[in-house]
Amino acid sequence: MSSRLLIIGPSWVGDTIMAQALFKLLKAQNPHQIIDILAPAWTFSLSSRMPEINQAIEMPFGHGELNLKKRFQIGCTLRNKYDEAIILPNSYKSALIPFFAKIPKRTGYLGEWRYGVLNDVRYGNKKKYPLMVEQYLRLGFGSSHTLPHSYPKPQLFVSTDMQEAVLNKHLPLWRDRSILAMAPGAEFGPAKRWPLEYYAHLANQKIDKGWDVWLMGSNKDRSITNEIMTLTQNRCENLAGRPNLAETIDLLSLVTGVVTNDSGLMHIAAALNKPVIVMYGPSSPSFTPPLSDQATILKLNLSCQPCFKRTCPLIHHQCMRDLKVGCVLDAMNKWAQ
Repeated sequence: MSSRLLIIGPSWVGDTIMAQALFKLLKAQNPHQIIDILAPAWTFSLSSRMPEINQAIEMPFGHGELNLKKRFQIGCTLRNKYDEAIILPNSYKSALIPFFAKIPKRTGYLGEWRYGVLNDVRYGNKKKYPLMVEQYLRLGFGSSHTLPHSYPKPQLFVSTDMQEAVLNKHLPLWRDRSILAMAPGAEFGPAKRWPLEYYAHLANQKIDKGWDVWLMGSNKDRSITNEIMTLTQNRCENLAGRPNLAETIDLLSLVTGVVTNDSGLMHIAAALNKPVIVMYGPSSPSFTPPLSDQATILKLNLSCQPCFKRTCPLIHHQCMRDLKVGCVLDAMNKWAQ
């Protein structure tokens, strides 16, 4: 039976990609269901690569912005268009538009005491379902349903035409060689970053063996990638801040493998089913790991881990500094096996 579902989406790259597992599950249960997503405009590059999404609608608010009048207006425009809504964020304000839209069934976790605005309230069970993706998936089942042991993983769509277009724009002289993509930034803070000199050493090792190395990231990562360029005598391709998010997806679809911190680009690489090596320091893979069988997680087991701090409270940053380049090279040697 055909029905229309509105998803209130997350505002982070990794969270949006993990949410695709829910979209795929919903489509598997009801192939005729029409799924729209209400999310920040910058996430449209991600949802447009998810075949399960029919259309994306802009959530035009800054981080933390309430703007009740505008939320009410958007809700009014969505009335009589949806049979149900699933609200992924836990904030009170994220549930207001489906409430104002008078969507008959509004499902989400209690979060910020959202009785009333939700009429299908769920309660978290982080002990039984510790992963964020599992918490998302639970919203696609009835409240008493147990999750299956296996579930669909995110998978972003990329076409050959998209790949050719992004190469012509950013890398017209690209050589058909093995490519290592490195994502040395992390939006959360410097504690999540593997030392840039380690990235440079790894890049030099692979370049000397005939690989190309692409440095990926946003404009905010440009100072980091510039330092890596200096340490590698400008032998890398510095793409930080050049491609937009959609183009970054297309570029990563072309690489041999990815070495990255715990970041949004990690989740993109995983959703492209690329071999990816992830360094974990102050954060933990027990909540938001890369959802891919091709992922290798490198992590020490120090007594101070995980601290979840933006900067190392003990100054030494040992959780990252003691993850040596040799460990990454050993993990890369398994890619071809």
